[in-house]
Amino acid sequence: MSSDTRATAPRSTEQIEADIAATRARLAATVDELVDKAHPKNVARRQVESARAQVFDVDGRLRTQKLIAVGGAAVGVIGLLLLLRKLVGRR
Repeated sequence: MSSDTRATAPRSTEQIEADIAATRARLAATVDELVDKAHPKNVARRQVESARAQVFDVDGRLRTQKLIAVGGAAVGVIGLLLLLRKLVGRR
């Protein structure tokens, strides 16, 4: 029942059944959408698209600034690990 306090004519059995059928159809569509979103292939596809968008712009060109930043960070981490290894190895 709705929270509407206005007086309304009582609904017929057919109207109630039609409302229930419409609600079932909406619920089924929602469940189908959720199943589609959660399907592993679709999740993987979205992840690949996201990763691709990080590397390429909308025109398909490489985003060199991001690649340089990621490469610089990787070189920095490797350098730090090598330095730590060298310092720990002296003891």
